Amino acid sequence: MTATHAPEGRTSQDELMEIYRKVVTVRFAELRIRDHVETEGFGGFWHPGIGQEGLQVGAIAAMRPEDYLYYAHRGLGYAYAKGMDMVPLFGDLLGRAVGSTRGKGGGTVHFASAEHGVLGQGGTLGSNFVLGAGTALASQLRGDGRVTVVFFGDGASGRGTWHEAALQASVWKLPVVWVCENNGWALSARFEDQSPTPHVADRASAYGMPGVIVDGQDALAVRDATADAIERARRGEGPTLIEAKTLRIRGHYEGDRQPYREDQVKDDEIPNDPVHRLGALIPDEQRRTIDGDARRYVEEAFAAALAAPRPDTSVIYEDVWA
Repeated sequence: MTATHAPEGRTSQDELMEIYRKVVTVRFAELRIRDHVETEGFGGFWHPGIGQEGLQVGAIAAMRPEDYLYYAHRGLGYAYAKGMDMVPLFGDLLGRAVGSTRGKGGGTVHFASAEHGVLGQGGTLGSNFVLGAGTALASQLRGDGRVTVVFFGDGASGRGTWHEAALQASVWKLPVVWVCENNGWALSARFEDQSPTPHVADRASAYGMPGVIVDGQDALAVRDATADAIERARRGEGPTLIEAKTLRIRGHYEGDRQPYREDQVKDDEIPNDPVHRLGALIPDEQRRTIDGDARRYVEEAFAAALAAPRPDTSVIYEDVWA
């Protein structure tokens, strides 16, 4: 089924401004990282999430603070939306000791914060599926009411781990919500060239769970669809598969010139830009204030992370269990 924009009465003005604040903050953070990679280089691979900030923030706005999050690899909107501060997030990317992983995951997307329920991502794409089913099983056994939300891309939906986790989560009615960010590309492979169905959500019926298609450029529509799925999971009715239709604005990683792609889009020409769509719902003066505060916050956080020391090599032996 397709989710449409929910009635405006479902979102208070305060909620709207908070969601917008997070979305525009993530946009400025994405642009700051882009500029740094282009001018200074980077110690790894940065997978930009420009244009997908709305669905990330929108979905996570439906979560409780204690719910568990496994993010996808495109951007840092997930972790910030779940409550993490930008300084440790930038620190992780820049390989600084102030990072949430103390600089061990520098140059790629490895954030973690048990305090905020941000449980990271697996070492390979697709490993989050079984990890998410695992934490959902733990919540079910404990009866703690927590729901696990797992983000992934359309390419990862072809991994065998997805089918294993989806099957067992449905059989056991685990409190998990699957959120697919379908941006049409799995690295250089177009979605229509790798899927026998026109939508990822079409596959939900094979596992006895609802499949919901939502406009991924509409943060509020994604929030509402995710809220419904989370409440269903919390009631003990099992998982839901949400497919958020979105766009990949830049390359698979920063620096990817995309020779395989003809429909390249410029950063300032994002179709149905989630930032602009939300901003249009907020009075101009308030929007300008939020924008200014967000830009300053991002610049200060990036400067603080960049000035922080690199970790001592001894930390490589810490936080490791046999």
